[in-house]
Amino acid sequence: MTGKEKLIVILGPTAVGKTALSIELAQKLNTEIISGDSMLFYRGFDIGSAKPSLAERQGVAHHLVDNLEPWENFNVTDFVREAQSLIHQLNAQGKIPLIAGGTGLYIKALLEGYAFNETADHRDYRQAMTALAEKKGREYVHQLLQAADPEAAERIHAHNLRRVIRALEVAHFGGEQISQQKEYGAGELCYDVYVIGLNRERQALYGRINQRVEQMFAGGLEDEVRQLMGQGVTREMQAMQGIGYKETAAYLAGEMSRAEAIDLIQKSTRHFAKRQLTWYRKMPYIHWYRPDELTEDVLLQRVFQDLAGFFRELQN
Repeated sequence: MTGKEKLIVILGPTAVGKTALSIELAQKLNTEIISGDSMLFYRGFDIGSAKPSLAERQGVAHHLVDNLEPWENFNVTDFVREAQSLIHQLNAQGKIPLIAGGTGLYIKALLEGYAFNETADHRDYRQAMTALAEKKGREYVHQLLQAADPEAAERIHAHNLRRVIRALEVAHFGGEQISQQKEYGAGELCYDVYVIGLNRERQALYGRINQRVEQMFAGGLEDEVRQLMGQGVTREMQAMQGIGYKETAAYLAGEMSRAEAIDLIQKSTRHFAKRQLTWYRKMPYIHWYRPDELTEDVLLQRVFQDLAGFFRELQN
């Protein structure tokens, strides 16, 4: 007996097939799903986040889905706190919770017990940058970020002044330092956890991504973004920074054509999938499966057999 709480995680790059497997598995295990995908947290952000509909959830309870308003911010520390509480509640009910999602940092931090030290308070610096933006314009401050951290500048829109200044602060003073808590030995995880990784052959995965983006537009992504903005959601809000949303908002603002928006979302999503896989390489405890080499039934059967080998209570 480890004394640790039990947990199952399904991760993998975007569009690999995590949602379908997690719902089938949750039904088979009579358990509940905790979302580990940061875009599913936001209410009203459904099509662009590929959020499973109530029908697709097939009666399986989903936590950390539709739990935030679009203007609320949510970070890795918030996720770890919420997830720990849910895992504890579900274990107390005799269930092994299932986390499904692709936000690698969130899952890694939860499983490996990271402590996050927020950047120290540099209020004077932030005030100086805000004053500079008022005097010389947001573009000017964004150019400072471009010089200090080009990657962050590419990711953050010049209009999102708060995030631009935060990134500048991190670049100048050093960012959120991640320090591992000492109570867990090297390589030891906080939970009695079986981590399922799904991956597909690269071109097949990219084909699924491209197709999914086309389906999102066919399914009404433009209308969804138009509606959100009509309700007062702005392009600066964290929720609207998600891939699919920021490009659609730019298209609706006349900054690019519909075809360019689709192409850019496909490209950004492919790059995102690549970055996700880079994260997962830092997680040697993942058990990998290839859904492109197995039928859905065989994949479910194989994963269940492996889980039964890992958790004694599933062997009945």
